[in-house]
Formats: sequence, C-alpha cells, structure tokens
Amino acid sequence: MVNKQVALYLRVSTNAQSTDAQLAELRQLVERRGWKYKVFCDKGQSGANESRPAFDEMMQQVRRGRFAAVCIWALDRLARSLRQLLDISLELQRLNVDLVAVKQDLDTSSASGRLVFGVLSTVAEFERDLLKERVRAGIAQAKRAGKRIGRPPLRVFSARDVAGLRRERKLTKKPYRILAAEYRTSVWQVHKLCAKRS
Repeated sequence: MVNKQVALYLRVSTNAQSTDAQLAELRQLVERRGWKYKVFCDKGQSGANESRPAFDEMMQQVRRGRFAAVCIWALDRLARSLRQLLDISLELQRLNVDLVAVKQDLDTSSASGRLVFGVLSTVAEFERDLLKERVRAGIAQAKRAGKRIGRPPLRVFSARDVAGLRRERKLTKKPYRILAAEYRTSVWQVHKLCAKRS
C-alpha cells in the first residue's frame, strides 16, 4: 500500500555502536515502497529487555493505530528470545499491523511472510510445551525424592502449639484472621491446623 505510515525500529546494545547501517537499509525499503515513516531508536539497550524507551513509545503509538507496519533490520533487533518475539508478533497481528524484517526477508503482509510467522509460532508453541513437560517431570521427581514443593510455611508448629491453637479457637471462637496474626502465620495455615483431626 503506497503512502502508508510505518514505524522503523532501530536498536544497538551499546552507546558506542551505530544504527546508521540499519537506518540506511530500512530507508531504502520504505522509499522503494513509497511509505511514510517515523524512526524509533534505542541505543545501549539489550534486546533481552522487554521494556525499552523507544520501543515502548513505538508500541504505544502502534496501539493507537498510528502505523500500518513495524519495520526492523533484523528480528534480533526487536527481541532476543523466541517467546518475546512471538509475543510482540502476536500483538502486532491482533492490531492488524504488519511486521517487516529486512535480513530475514519477512513481511507478514505477504503469503510467504505469514507462512514464516506460522512456522515461528509453531516452534515457539512446541518449545513452551517441552518446558511445561520438563517442569512437571521435575516436580514429580522432587516429590518422589521427598522434597517439599511450594513456599515454606511462615512458622513450624509443635504438637503443643497446635493443641493450644485448637483450644483457643474452640473456647474463644476468634476468627481465623485474628488467630493467624497472633500465631504469626497465614489464615490458610490456621484453618488447616484447626480442621485437622489427629
């Protein structure tokens, strides 16, 4: 589409690096297509940072419908992890904003670009599923080894403490919230100890 407004996003990891080469290639691309553009540049910002000043400003304007596409020199300028890249790409897709990456020859406004994006999405989903399986396997192994799963309790109760807590609850009918404060533990723990029958 001629005369559409696009965002050019540039990023370098250190202040000593230059974005000139990125900008030159992106300008060639947008001028060849007849697009108007606005430049957003982050210097001294790692791609692993999910929040970057120029990137955040660009995304605010993207969400307001100011741009039809986001153009980058390479995918690693936008994000360092596949998950982060996919999250950004999915948001752009939801907002009907195309993503163009010069080095990867990716343009989601074209059929081939959408295919590449689909492959990336599938790989990322596969990676997420593998991670979930590894976490589940790790938890199961820890349980088999007798390790405690979850946060440790705020305090450990002796048999005498538990008996005193139950007695106080029975005699005074104090709310669990009050007892939790007095015994320096959680409401859930007080409820659990009072409900137990040993």
